[in-house]
Amino acid sequence: MERIVSGMRSTGRLHLGHYLGVIQNWVELQHKYDSYFFVADWHALTTKYDNTKNLRQDVIDVVIDWLACGIDPVKSTIYVQSLIPEIAELNIYLSMVTPQNWVERDPTLKDMARILRTKEGANSQISYGLMGYPVLMSADIMMLNATAVPVGIDQVAHIEITRDIVRRFNNIYKTNFFNEPKPILNNCSLICGLDGNKMSKSYDNDIKISDTEEYTAKKIMTAITDRSRLRRDDLGHPDQCEVAFKYWQIFGDENQIETVKSECEKGIRGCADCKRQLGAAVNERLKDIREKRRYFEAHIDEVHKIIREGSEKTRLEARKVLNEVKDIIGMYSNRAYTE
Repeated sequence: MERIVSGMRSTGRLHLGHYLGVIQNWVELQHKYDSYFFVADWHALTTKYDNTKNLRQDVIDVVIDWLACGIDPVKSTIYVQSLIPEIAELNIYLSMVTPQNWVERDPTLKDMARILRTKEGANSQISYGLMGYPVLMSADIMMLNATAVPVGIDQVAHIEITRDIVRRFNNIYKTNFFNEPKPILNNCSLICGLDGNKMSKSYDNDIKISDTEEYTAKKIMTAITDRSRLRRDDLGHPDQCEVAFKYWQIFGDENQIETVKSECEKGIRGCADCKRQLGAAVNERLKDIREKRRYFEAHIDEVHKIIREGSEKTRLEARKVLNEVKDIIGMYSNRAYTE
């Protein structure tokens, strides 16, 4: 069975963008691949190095959301990046063969640098850790010698640097040990924030998986609709409805979507009523997920056990790969004592 690896930064409780854009796809893929999913707490430090008081809880919240959404620890291996020190050692070896300009052109690095400058000002300095982000990302993938990585279309370029590093490593050391991981494109719905921008906790335009039904309904009432409608009986334009109708296309069934579209165009559906019904539809979709989440919140020892066992299993696999890498390079190792 082919192996996939993918991860998320430990930024705390996840929102609908994470669920629809990533987790939903993982849930399907775990039945087809040998799946490893990790919480990237080292990567979180690239922009949160000065705000780590919630870092441990953030890790737990991410895992709870995954479990609630359907990631099955029997079918998938869940682990925490920093519990696999072999990744850090592999990162060192890969950094030795990766040209500087490869790192500087990586879109992930540019995005993270933008976040940093927004937070600290235009003259902020990029840290050594942030500069090396693309190589560490490659180490995450290569540590388990994955054959594929689930990504969105906007992330394909991020996987390409890993493929470049694989080819360079294999070429330098005259081996074909590492696989060139291929991207598996997410066939999932994309969802914007309630204000029409990218959904993000920092913009406060998100709906979290863990939000209550009441809070979800309240937030959806702030969603932007058709700006051209001034009165309830004005003829609407669903194609110009910036947020609410897009949500209906994701959370409504075929009949609901057609009804909303028709009533809006005829001016017999007001935007406020429409958003109240939309809130109910979103809450209905999340009902089982939230119930499962409450279970894991009440059984936190199970969550710790899943993380511990998944990380222990991952370390065994990582050690195999790292020992092979050290032999390929010609590094002195413990095995040298018996040779």
